[in-house]
Amino acid sequence: MYGTTWCPDCRRAQRVLDQVGRPYTYVNIESDEQAAAYVMQVNRGHQSVPTIVFPDGSILVEPSNMELQAKLIG
Repeated sequence: MYGTTWCPDCRRAQRVLDQVGRPYTYVNIESDEQAAAYVMQVNRGHQSVPTIVFPDGSILVEPSNMELQAKLIG
């Protein structure tokens, strides 16, 4: 999961991931230039966060709780 420390949607997504019990790695794009570049690449030049990359290669950007839960639970 790519995010920033000031992003409320990032904290919300982290809560959903924690509630569902899914492990994840948090990458702060403010302190990682390569991560920021990747987020911009997959979001057409925007630093949209949270950008969540799943093991199957799919990506959700700024998902709602329902969207994220549906992806996690299947």
